[in-house]
Amino acid sequence: MASVSGPAQTASASAPPLQRGIVKMVLSGCAIIVRGQPRGGPPPERQINLSNIRAGALARRAAQGQPESKDTPDEPWAFQAREFLRKKLIGKEVCFTVEYKNMHREYGMVYLGKDTTGENIAESLVSEGLATVRREGFRGNNPEQARLCDLEDQSKASKKGLWSEGGGAQTIRNIKYTIENPRNFVDSLHQKPINAIIEHVRDGSVVRALLLPDYYLVTVMLSGIKCPTFKREADGTETPEPFAAEARFFTESRLLQRDVQIILESCPNQIILGTILHPNGNITELLLKEGFARCVDWSMAVYTQGAEKLRAAERSAKERKVRIWKDYVAPTANLDQKDRQFVAKVMQVVNADAMVVKLNSGEYKTIHLSSIRPPRNEGEEKNKDKDKRFRPLYDIPYMFEAREFLRKKLIGKKVNVTVDYIRAATGPGEGTPAFPERTCATVTIGGINIAEALVSKGLATVIRYRQDDDQRSSHYDELLAAEARAIKNGKGLHSKKEVPIHRVADISGETQKAKQFLPFLQRAGRSEAVVEYVFSGSRLKLYMPKETCLITFLLAGIECPRSSRNTPGGMQVAEPFSDEAMLFTKELVLQREIWANYEEKPVEEVVHLSEEKERVANYKPVYVTEITDTLHFYAQDVETGSQLESLMETMRAEIAAQPPVEGSYSPRRGDYCIAKFADGEWYRARVEKVESPAKVHVFYIDYGNREVVSSTRLAPIPPAFSTRTLPVQATEYTFAFIQVPQDEDARADVVDCVVRDIQNTQCLLNVEYSGATCPHVTIQFGDTKEDVGLGLVKEGLVMVDVRKEKHLQKMVTEYLNSQESAKSARLNIWRYGDFRADDADEFGYSR
Repeated sequence: MASVSGPAQTASASAPPLQRGIVKMVLSGCAIIVRGQPRGGPPPERQINLSNIRAGALARRAAQGQPESKDTPDEPWAFQAREFLRKKLIGKEVCFTVEYKNMHREYGMVYLGKDTTGENIAESLVSEGLATVRREGFRGNNPEQARLCDLEDQSKASKKGLWSEGGGAQTIRNIKYTIENPRNFVDSLHQKPINAIIEHVRDGSVVRALLLPDYYLVTVMLSGIKCPTFKREADGTETPEPFAAEARFFTESRLLQRDVQIILESCPNQIILGTILHPNGNITELLLKEGFARCVDWSMAVYTQGAEKLRAAERSAKERKVRIWKDYVAPTANLDQKDRQFVAKVMQVVNADAMVVKLNSGEYKTIHLSSIRPPRNEGEEKNKDKDKRFRPLYDIPYMFEAREFLRKKLIGKKVNVTVDYIRAATGPGEGTPAFPERTCATVTIGGINIAEALVSKGLATVIRYRQDDDQRSSHYDELLAAEARAIKNGKGLHSKKEVPIHRVADISGETQKAKQFLPFLQRAGRSEAVVEYVFSGSRLKLYMPKETCLITFLLAGIECPRSSRNTPGGMQVAEPFSDEAMLFTKELVLQREIWANYEEKPVEEVVHLSEEKERVANYKPVYVTEITDTLHFYAQDVETGSQLESLMETMRAEIAAQPPVEGSYSPRRGDYCIAKFADGEWYRARVEKVESPAKVHVFYIDYGNREVVSSTRLAPIPPAFSTRTLPVQATEYTFAFIQVPQDEDARADVVDCVVRDIQNTQCLLNVEYSGATCPHVTIQFGDTKEDVGLGLVKEGLVMVDVRKEKHLQKMVTEYLNSQESAKSARLNIWRYGDFRADDADEFGYSR
């Protein structure tokens, strides 16, 4: 049935008042919904029908639950009339007059703009042949009706729209209301953007879209988020959750009947998930940022625009406490900044998700890795042997592998800790144990998230939370992605292979077994072991992987004070300094490998010979520009410094005169280019790695420093300033005759000292011998001519790297004598004596 604007009416005695509004929706070729001015809530809406004309009726789906009902197709040119108005009016301001009302419908004239001088919409429709004029009751003294009739006659003569030849059958859409296999349909689109029109907004995050050009009418849920909804009661009424109406209005006012592109991303359980792209912004991220939605874990993984953007938008709303987050309290709101983020040294791995760290203050703190769960105890009863006690570390599948992964990566290392939340203590319940308060954090080392690494290897699983539970890892999405990869690749806990079994003989505390094992261990000679527990300063529990046993081990020749312990006669009081001795031993050996990689080496003797070949001392002036964490450094020749300054000055002047087009350069690994440094100046550089347009690793070839920049800060190097004009000016060197400690703290002390002494200063440099990556040199202070490397040896900050070349022996002897002096004075790395005498590599040093 045609959409009818109502019978033709005669002009009233007085002109109806002019009203204004914004067009929210076009219902048909002659009916629109107009929004008025808001008055404290969602703005009032009115349906306005164009008087004196009619347009074809749009298709209508059969009523659900009524078998006799059938789908009604479009009438010819109905959709084209609707589209004509939609493209012209949606979101635009119009003015209109209500000439009369018929039942609950209002009829009148609509003009585009603020007054009647704007375009008359009814006349435009008739002129394009998209609507017909209602001539019933026509009176010639009505100029508006007369004009509509004239326009219709002209349209007929021009054979436009309805009056074109063929009857308009080609204008009728074939609408698909259902899809037989939604998952296959979504997969077939390969996540490519497709054109669409948003036809209905159910709530802020669920819309009905018409996919073009094939006219599929589908319901799409926005990936990664959920807005407050409208709950349908038993009587059919809808009860909105807080901010549900506001969220729907937010989406409606921006997307309803707009031309958009949709990426259909997934279809779990017949629900189509997608992202709507609009030139004015991403509605998914906008809803989150304005506090109208929350992130949803189960659909975040399919969001193609980057889940981190959604988390950032939600975090912004939480921080501002807007709308649904008005009562939000951050999990770490009660912590000081120093307690939220800090650097600490890992002293013990308690479990596959917990560790003990030492703070800079000397305090020990137990940290749990956020949002992950170690291998479970399902196998406890199954693996339990009546003749032995259950040991979770060895008897739970993959528990030992998880602990070992953390131990080898972290023990004795400094890590970055970011506290995500504090899990409150829980009391014991029926069948459940009590848990003390837990500090849950994200722990990283070298930029690697330890929890993510565990999960990716299948050595831990990710905890699933209630949607309103914000006590979770700040990198929760990365954990979920890592778990998905581990499941896909069948890693660890997700493997279909037989689980690893650790049959460990525990002979600690059992005298008879210890006596039986002793001859076997003595015949083995040197054995490797891991310190599992420290009972006191001199009493340890060792795990011997090769012998697959646990033993109690006492340090020969010494006895430390005993700590408090239970005895048959009662609790024995701790002896003085027992705790201090135990802590001292713990810090040195707990969970470390004893005698690891031990090789008995002959003592090297330095023979004092007269030099048959003289050492060449040809010191040249250099300017030290950069020092790395490995104690390599970059320096410029002073002789060519003026050439570099001249080149830089000329290059920057040329760039200022003809600035490069931002974003036009596509960097590739190995390319020479120019890069804008943090000081806003351009420098010559080389591309070392391209992660993404926003993360390009560059090396500044004339200064030796590195930086990660956006490609927008890069440009091609002008040919006149290439390395052919002036070669690379920063040359890499390292110190001769010295060996840098492996311990991070000790190495950091050395680097800090060298940076303080020679970075950005002029020095004297002499090449002593070549190395695998760069020349080994001695370097002197420019004013005093003192040897910088020798000074480090004297301070006990480094060890001597003994060279055997005859012409270097005089230099080596001087270095060794200085090292002996530093050892005698117990300076820095020698404060505990000569650790090399014990080959104690596990303390962070090696020969």
